[in-house]
Amino acid sequence: MTKNSMYIQVLLLSIAQAFFQIVSIMVMTIGGLAGKKIAQIPELATLPIATMFLGTAILTFPASIWMSKVGRRSGFIIGAIAGVMGAIVSLFGILYDSLLCYSIGTFLIGSFQAFAQFYRFAASEVATPDFRPKAIALTMAGGIVAAFSGPYLARLGGPLLNTEYTGSFLIMAVIAIVSAILLIGLKIPNHVELEGNNVKNRPLYKIILQPAYMVALFSAATGYGIMVLAMTTTPLAMLNIHGLDAVALVIQFHVLGMFVPSFFTGTLIARFGTLPIMLFGVFFSIGYVVVSATSTSFISFLIALTLIGIGWNFLFIGGTSLLVKTYSASEKGKAQATNDMSIFIINLLCSFSAAGLLNFLGWKWMNLALLPWLVICACLIIWLSIKGNKFSS
Repeated sequence: MTKNSMYIQVLLLSIAQAFFQIVSIMVMTIGGLAGKKIAQIPELATLPIATMFLGTAILTFPASIWMSKVGRRSGFIIGAIAGVMGAIVSLFGILYDSLLCYSIGTFLIGSFQAFAQFYRFAASEVATPDFRPKAIALTMAGGIVAAFSGPYLARLGGPLLNTEYTGSFLIMAVIAIVSAILLIGLKIPNHVELEGNNVKNRPLYKIILQPAYMVALFSAATGYGIMVLAMTTTPLAMLNIHGLDAVALVIQFHVLGMFVPSFFTGTLIARFGTLPIMLFGVFFSIGYVVVSATSTSFISFLIALTLIGIGWNFLFIGGTSLLVKTYSASEKGKAQATNDMSIFIINLLCSFSAAGLLNFLGWKWMNLALLPWLVICACLIIWLSIKGNKFSS
């Protein structure tokens, strides 16, 4: 593959990432609010968000294994089609006040997410080794478009149709259709799709038990899990105090925090190494906890959610950059699937427990309870750095 072709494929994956993230952010912005509207029990308000992550967790492993056999493009297109179906089913669930139907729909959107999570791995596979961290980061940078569009479209779609929030899911269906059409143009060279088929595979446990693999997984799961908890509970914590417009603006800044750093995260990793950047991700996440504990003012929400977005970026992109060095091409299916499935099991637990934790502990103490998790993550990154593991940079 020529350099121009490589850049085109990374650009295409970045655009696909933008479309997928728009759908995901729209669900995160109004999913709990729509759930609260139709749920009989307040603690079940975030159930549809939890079932989205359940769909991702369940489908991630099969999606990865299947794509290792039939190729990335087919899997990505099927995932986008699942997103279309999920948005339509969710629409009808809200229309007829059925939390079950709504949750089934978001489960299907989670299936879209299960396939889309591999966009970053596809970018690493088409990139040269020296360009790989930047390719991963630039693909993730597609989320910047989602930062502006996702909350705005969620807010726009809220009153668009007679039944509140159904218009938001209609918009999601259209976006997923466009994404499926776009992905038809994806071309990953055959030698990338098929290389390593004749190479001996290590057992999965040997891959997982590598120190670098375990730290990469734990760090990415920490950044993602805490980010999901924050993003899921923020609309519920803010709505009665600040209103939907303020919620949308905070989520917008949060997503900007998630994806704007992607323009330079790859360069920072190349300059300073993977582990230092991951450690900075932990520090930004701790900053989120500290600011969240100060007050429930609009500015506190805005700063805190921006900080956790940056923390997620450094931990997730850093974790991915570390992870891709721990397996061979023939092992990528099971290695990537185990990583992402584990991450989304954590996300499922965080999203499902979000409303209950918020109601039981309150905004301040729910966030302060995250500090031990972040301290453990920091200690593991420092331990791997001291250990001098060959995958540490």
